[in-house]
Amino acid sequence: MQKKNNSLAAFFPLIVILACFAVSYCIFEFYLGNSANFVDAEREHPKSGSILAIMFKGGFLVPIILTMLLMVLVFSVERILTLMKAKGKGNVVNFVRQVQYHLTENNIDAAEAECDKQKGSVANVIKNGLRKYREMMNNKELTHEQKVLAIQKEIEETTALELPMLQQNLPFIATIAPLGTLAGLIGTVFGMIRSFAAMGTSGAADSVALSVGISEALVNTATGIITSALAIIAYNFFSHQIDSLTYMIDEAGYSITNTFDSRFN
Repeated sequence: MQKKNNSLAAFFPLIVILACFAVSYCIFEFYLGNSANFVDAEREHPKSGSILAIMFKGGFLVPIILTMLLMVLVFSVERILTLMKAKGKGNVVNFVRQVQYHLTENNIDAAEAECDKQKGSVANVIKNGLRKYREMMNNKELTHEQKVLAIQKEIEETTALELPMLQQNLPFIATIAPLGTLAGLIGTVFGMIRSFAAMGTSGAADSVALSVGISEALVNTATGIITSALAIIAYNFFSHQIDSLTYMIDEAGYSITNTFDSRFN
């Protein structure tokens, strides 16, 4: 079952990319490009004031940028669900304080019970640390320094297993942040090229081609900037949440090792 879950997790980004592109293309072709938005069947002349038709005239980069926009939204929802699961039940700060209190009272069973109730990434790390704490209490072979190091190592190893799950798919959001702006700029360049080409046709500007070029430039620029802005906000938000959880883990780990060091020294 674990291997199956790992396999699904490995293919999840690819599935998201393909699904987002398919949805984006359908939006571009059948919603933005709906013939009802144009005055002609060839979809060359948008109806007056039709924003959807103007977006459609943005060209082939529109579905690409829409794909990145949808990817940011999907990965953001996935990260929110993952972080909610990682935080477990109840307030993480209060949970850490409860564990610290039980440690000062030398009540390991109560501290482990708090971990069982919390059921989050922080709880997983602390519970493994508490198990090692209990094991080192009864160990007669290792020195005091070796016992403290063993507890620290257990906490660090468990943390190293939990963090990748928290950071998974964040690189995609981080990559989309600059790519959205770059794609918008490319669309701007293509649109301006079309506009200048229209102005140079037969020595006079072709108003239709000129408007198409300007639309392509503005639509792609706006969509690309919005995509990048959302990606940057999402990445910084999730990074802050992960840093907060990591801080809680470090604080709890320090309490465990420090309590053991002071109590059994």
